[in-house]
Amino acid sequence: MAKDSFSFDVVSEVDMVEVANALDQARREVGTRFDFKNTETNIEQEDADIEVRSSTEDRLKAAVEVLKDKLVKRHVSLKALSEGTIQPAAKGHSKLTIKLNNGLTDDKAREIVKFIKGTGLKVQSQIQDKQVRVTGKKKDDLQGVIAALKEHDFNVPLQFENMR
Repeated sequence: MAKDSFSFDVVSEVDMVEVANALDQARREVGTRFDFKNTETNIEQEDADIEVRSSTEDRLKAAVEVLKDKLVKRHVSLKALSEGTIQPAAKGHSKLTIKLNNGLTDDKAREIVKFIKGTGLKVQSQIQDKQVRVTGKKKDDLQGVIAALKEHDFNVPLQFENMR
């Protein structure tokens, strides 16, 4: 007997294991590269915040680029990062805090729901915690929604899970 409706979830998640691996690789590269010698550059992570510190703003920006390069190589979308501003720290150093955005914010979820309604496909969408559940009677409609969401840029990485 066939099921009456199908569904999938739209989520925005970051693989924290890959982030940890990228941070480790970036720390090693910063520690061994000659241009970072005696700049006291370091990269630390605390929960969803990554803090980069260096004695010069120039080396700070270079360390952030090394980190971004490692994240991209580990397939972590840079859209999941929100960079703060460079701020002065102790001993004349500079620091930068980068936040990892895990999950859809309420505003992004509403924007996605509004976009889905604008596609004209016969599906329903609802916000559940930090994700959007999309249901419909036809799998083709759901696949059309996925294709439309992939084409549109929401400035967050989107994944599609639990296709039923």
